[in-house]
Amino acid sequence: MSKSFLDTNILIYTADHRNKRKRDTARNLVKDIVSDGNGVISTQVMQEFYVAATKKLNIRALQAKKLLHGWENFEVVMVSPVMIKDAIDCSILNQLSFWDGLIVIAAEKARCDLLYSEDLNHDQVINGVKIQNPFSSN
Repeated sequence: MSKSFLDTNILIYTADHRNKRKRDTARNLVKDIVSDGNGVISTQVMQEFYVAATKKLNIRALQAKKLLHGWENFEVVMVSPVMIKDAIDCSILNQLSFWDGLIVIAAEKARCDLLYSEDLNHDQVINGVKIQNPFSSN
């Protein structure tokens, strides 16, 4: 079974009422991944989601925590010291931010075929993980 990693921005758009097109696209993507049972996130994604939801979307802290609880239905990759060092290498080799490198490393560790993100280049393959921007045609 192929697995799909969701970057923070995808989850943020599911709760963002400022951009209906991206919200609907993100919600449909998450719904499909949930129904397939092949979704993966990381502890980094959970942390970034909470901060962005409360700071950028002005979602109340307890509501953001409730939303986080729902994301626990995905496979969750725990970030480790080894992954942090691998992310440094990935960011240097692929000219990515450290944080994007850590997302790629988490997706690779979980053996994901796809990484959904709007922060990386659509159709690029890094460490065997293909990047897909679900908003590329929006």
